[in-house]
Amino acid sequence: MARLPTYFISHGGGPWPYLDGPFRRMFDQLEQSLVDIRRELADAPRAVLVITGHWEERGFAISSAERPGMVYDYSGFPPHTYQIKYQAPGSPELAERVRQLLAAGGLVARLDPERGYDHGTFSIMKPLYPEETIPLVQLSIDLSYDPELHLQLGRLLAPLREEGVLIIGSGLSYHNLSEMRGEAGFEPSRRFDAWLQETLLGSTADVRTERLVRWEQAPCARAAHPQEDHLIPLMAVVGAAEHEPAALVYHQKDFSGGITASSFRFGETPAAA
Repeated sequence: MARLPTYFISHGGGPWPYLDGPFRRMFDQLEQSLVDIRRELADAPRAVLVITGHWEERGFAISSAERPGMVYDYSGFPPHTYQIKYQAPGSPELAERVRQLLAAGGLVARLDPERGYDHGTFSIMKPLYPEETIPLVQLSIDLSYDPELHLQLGRLLAPLREEGVLIIGSGLSYHNLSEMRGEAGFEPSRRFDAWLQETLLGSTADVRTERLVRWEQAPCARAAHPQEDHLIPLMAVVGAAEHEPAALVYHQKDFSGGITASSFRFGETPAAA
């Protein structure tokens, strides 16, 4: 089985795939990038593992239900968006495989049969695999937000890539909600994105890892991420493909009215490998 790449995806706002109108149209470029990702993966993965910035725990937790429910972790959206269902099955087998891989590397993770799909997961999975048939497991981030810990998490997950499991880190390359709607976020998002592209696309593997560990030294780092929950999933997917090339798979300069946002792939697509 071909080794699958990993992805960091800027997942957009709330339940956007389930909406219509001007808000929904802001995500047309993001949606097209997800369609393109599906195309470049060719055959469907056996399963998907999403490391979501919307699930934070002390330690790590893995969703393990056969039929996960939903987590409506947003507010201010139309009533129907609190009734939507993304009905892909879970995979207790994959959840246990993830737990074992982490345990072998000294990281303790617990299985959580109650956790449902949050919008960091279903907002990207709906456009990516609308059939809702591919088994799906979520993995939390650790509340320490420790870059090195999450890089190590990714390294331990790397064998899944040769087992048909698509590993996605779901967050946002810029996540400062208080400044996302106005002009205050325009320049910080642009400068941080430029640093991110230089780090991921223009650095050697060792330098890339070192720069990510020291991400707070980046231009406008804390203006872009006052709290780094939406950046940390990037560390995990880089760790899972640490010495492989990166590619830009989504880039938008007018996201949410003027914010710069990006998504990245790590490793070659099956067709190119």
